[in-house]
Amino acid sequence: MRGGQQGVPVANHRCMRAMVGFMLGALAFVAGCDNSPNPQGSESSNTLFVAFQERSPRHLDPTASYSVNEVPYMYSVYEPPYAYHYLKRPYQLVPKSAAEMAVPNYFDKDGKPLAADAPGELVAESQYDIHLKQGVLYAPHPAFAKTAGGDYEYHAMTAAQTRNKHTPLDFEHTGTRELVADDFVYALKRHATPRIEAPIFGIFSEYVLGLKDYGTLIREEDRKLRKGLDPAALDKPFLDFRQYPLAGATALDKYTVRIRIKGKYPQWKYWMTLAFTAPVAWEADKFYAQPGMAKNSLTLDVWPVGTGPFMLVDYEADRRLVLVRNPNYRGEPYPCEGMPGDKEAGLLDDCGKTMPFLDKLVFNVERDKTPLRSKFTQGFLDVPEIERNDWGPDFLADANDSDEVKKKFEERGMRFPKSIEPQNWYLGFNWLDPVVGQGDTPEQQLKNRRLRHALSIVIDWEEGYGRVFTQKAGEVAHSPLPGGMFGSRHGTPGDMNPVTHKLVDGKVVRRSIDEAKVLLAEAGYPDGRDAKTGKPLVLNYDYQRVPTPEYKAELDWMVKQFAKLNVQLEIRATDYNQFQEKMLKGKQQIFWWGWFADYPDAENFLFLLYGPNAKAKFEGENAANYLNPEYDKRYKQLALLEDGPAKQKMIDEMVDILRKDAPWAWGYFPYSAGAYQKWQPNGKYGLFTNDRALYYRIDAPMRARLQAEWNRPRYWPMLLLVAGLLFLAWIGWRAYRVRERATGRAGVVAPEPIVVKP
Repeated sequence: MRGGQQGVPVANHRCMRAMVGFMLGALAFVAGCDNSPNPQGSESSNTLFVAFQERSPRHLDPTASYSVNEVPYMYSVYEPPYAYHYLKRPYQLVPKSAAEMAVPNYFDKDGKPLAADAPGELVAESQYDIHLKQGVLYAPHPAFAKTAGGDYEYHAMTAAQTRNKHTPLDFEHTGTRELVADDFVYALKRHATPRIEAPIFGIFSEYVLGLKDYGTLIREEDRKLRKGLDPAALDKPFLDFRQYPLAGATALDKYTVRIRIKGKYPQWKYWMTLAFTAPVAWEADKFYAQPGMAKNSLTLDVWPVGTGPFMLVDYEADRRLVLVRNPNYRGEPYPCEGMPGDKEAGLLDDCGKTMPFLDKLVFNVERDKTPLRSKFTQGFLDVPEIERNDWGPDFLADANDSDEVKKKFEERGMRFPKSIEPQNWYLGFNWLDPVVGQGDTPEQQLKNRRLRHALSIVIDWEEGYGRVFTQKAGEVAHSPLPGGMFGSRHGTPGDMNPVTHKLVDGKVVRRSIDEAKVLLAEAGYPDGRDAKTGKPLVLNYDYQRVPTPEYKAELDWMVKQFAKLNVQLEIRATDYNQFQEKMLKGKQQIFWWGWFADYPDAENFLFLLYGPNAKAKFEGENAANYLNPEYDKRYKQLALLEDGPAKQKMIDEMVDILRKDAPWAWGYFPYSAGAYQKWQPNGKYGLFTNDRALYYRIDAPMRARLQAEWNRPRYWPMLLLVAGLLFLAWIGWRAYRVRERATGRAGVVAPEPIVVKP
């Protein structure tokens, strides 16, 4: 017989075996394929998986932290004296690290006690004696580690010893100690530090007795400590606040803190729910002040030290953060009371059970919104972002737009409970800017105000965040005060900003573009051009996000609003950290920002425009750097008033001033809604319940089962590939046989084949 007909040549046999092996391997791969972005098997662990879109949190130091994206970490690690009840609405204060709520005692200018209902103007001082829970321990940390002789093991290290240390976990030993009153005193003193941003020092120094002078003292002591050192050096000698007494904060005994407030300030109780008043251990400050620590990012800004239910163990900048259960945490019972409907929603099923329920929280960066949404709907994220309340409206908008999507959400048991919360988004004008700000002369002030009025009119918030961006839907703001708190008139018949709106047939409607054009001309920019130079008016718009496709649509919309007046708007979008730096320097012109209230009181919105709280000068939260003496005078009076007619009258006067000056184009009040998986039964969003992770629980077996059901491998693409490969192999085999036959007919003697015997 001719060569090749007695058997299959070895080379081709091997080729076929390799191809078959590849196909079988591919099928095996598909059969065991797992498209989860999380580690294999982690879906069955007691872990909460969350995303974050921003860069890593900028500050995890309780003195400096004041951004929404820092909330999940701060309130998982630190425990202020008070918190808000997780389920009750209106919000109700409850003890956190305090054993009970403190009732303030009032004194007159001579130090004599006053009645609890004494008029605010008679109160010269308020005293809060806060009794702490006993037996509360800090999470394990090398700052507390001690030698057998009782000395701190890691408090006298050299740069050489810290060179290879990058996390607290790099130290062999850890320790702990009990929370004491002096830790709260130390925390209040730290607000006077010149070494880090202390955004609330301006407000606290107005009220905490002696804190303003204490700041002067501390700056001088810091100057002495750093004398002769390189001002740019990262290493700074330990500034021990224990050495310098503060009249407004003292420890009466091991478990009692006395805080003395100038005058009467009813809102102080709310500040005691925030991380600014959370305890700080001096040992942590001392530990991180050692040579080489700052260079290796070993600081409180990166590695917090607290008594809360969780502790940070992994910090990969802009990639991943991991919190684990604090083994020293005492445990707290889950609440047994809530609101009507909470029991039916299963929110009381864990009544009395010890929290926290979770062992671990994993936060992974997800910069783009689309893949983040996809991972949540696939079940790979338990909560999109703990601190964000706009994911629920986003998913609800999808459900409203598509019956198919709505059905999918319902079948998968995903929940998006909707609520209205005290928060806002606004477009601000920098008061320091010569074009849109206050202005230096009365004539310029009048022109600039008319420009702000014209711009405020043409931004059609009703269209943008009522009909266009439905995933961010909300109600148009006529002042800085959202509804749901005393003093706000939002949603009432009398609530209307006369600068931007008017009544037509009993309905509130936005003023016309023609009216805005008249104001623009009076401001010196007829038809969007400078009346003196003829040059077009170009304004800069600072935006706190990199313009991904989902945000670019909003930016384009804002540009179109200004274009109605032939005003050009230049977008200057940056990441949030760069945006914050620009704001601190007062270099912005027009900017986009929002506010999530710290506490449910009108004062917490009105302080955003209080002069001594200006961001550029005092590092406060007055981002517009607005200044009006008449407004500031009323703000100080407002702080003395309990809810009632006098307080309402004062708020109305302040709102009128703001509407006339227009430091903001008031923007809108967004709807809130959380987004929760079926296996996360305790999800209830609350703007003020910052410690939400404490209450979350995961049914891991259910998650593992549903993830598998929702993400079954699709075999047909691989089967199609295998079929294609088989077809190609058959074509190749036929070509080989044709060539062999052609060679035989030509009389070419083929090599003796190697026969494969059975």
